[in-house]
Amino acid sequence: MKRPLKNVYISSIYQNAGKTTVALGLYKLFVEKKFKTAFLKPVGQKTVPIGKYNIDKDSYLIGEVYHCRRKLPEMSPVTIGPGYTQKYIFTPQPGILRDRIMSSFNKLIRGEDTIIIEGTGHAGVGSVVDLSNADVAKMLGSKVIIVSEGGVGRAIDEIMLNKALFDLHGVPVLGVIVNKVLPEKYDRISKALRQGLKNKNLPLLGVIPLDPILRDPTVERLMRRLDLRLLCGSRENLAKPVRNTIIAAMEPENMVNYITDGTLILTSGDRVDNIMVAVSSHLIMQGKRTQVSGLILSGGLVPDPKIMELLKKSQIPVLMSEEDTYTIAGRIERFICKIEKTDKGKILEARQLVKKYVNLNSILGML
Repeated sequence: MKRPLKNVYISSIYQNAGKTTVALGLYKLFVEKKFKTAFLKPVGQKTVPIGKYNIDKDSYLIGEVYHCRRKLPEMSPVTIGPGYTQKYIFTPQPGILRDRIMSSFNKLIRGEDTIIIEGTGHAGVGSVVDLSNADVAKMLGSKVIIVSEGGVGRAIDEIMLNKALFDLHGVPVLGVIVNKVLPEKYDRISKALRQGLKNKNLPLLGVIPLDPILRDPTVERLMRRLDLRLLCGSRENLAKPVRNTIIAAMEPENMVNYITDGTLILTSGDRVDNIMVAVSSHLIMQGKRTQVSGLILSGGLVPDPKIMELLKKSQIPVLMSEEDTYTIAGRIERFICKIEKTDKGKILEARQLVKKYVNLNSILGML
């Protein structure tokens, strides 16, 4: 006799709270429990071209990691690109989009025990095209897990605001997973959240600490996303994580105090003094804990050939940008490090975090 479908919808209080991390981990845990598992991202925004399809990036990631690539068109039925929402407002077609999602859902669940559905942002995201997370969860008969980031007061306020919309649509909320909690505050926040949510009749299903492996981008990822040119440096060192970024607009003797393990240094290509401090710090600390992860030279200024020779010998990845230092710094600050299929370390870490900190038995019991 076939087991009833376990249908879980992962929503959040806002974008980039950690839905994909939770999805990666839950998928692995369901498979370990011998459940045949499917994945669906009903409405996607950021896409990657696969053949004739534009596939949501999270669906693509799950498809690659869990070897279900052939199902990608069903896993990503609706994608919303630039300009789509304005076009939809003047020519709404809710029936077509809903039918597309429902068709994909019905195909994916054939022969499966479990389906993980990943939403987009908070409960109301997608309302502009009549496909809010609450709308879609109701349509698919799902039960919801809300993912929040660390904190207590603001987190509970926003969780309850999101739950109110699911309640309005008659969608059951299983509970909450809180992500990215600072390790030094972990015990205090966990205790307060558990009691605070209990007061609201909401189970706390897990508290996941902030993990630098998931947070920190590699030098190569920044290079690609910021469209920087590699002047010199070891390809192997491009894989180093960027844990700290400093703008080297200060005097060299002050700059030294800010160089910590995994520091990316931004400086103008003509600031020889600060370039030399970066090289010296890296060479002195080579093989030790503190190393410079990379150097970005701004303004399109290439240093003197003798300085370039020293940079090459250091093997520090040296990247070049035509933009000014502060523009690049702003772009780095806005950069969000999403997990990609090549991030084997991040994928493994996401799985391990969910396995360690999320109460799977509680989730299965409520499903």
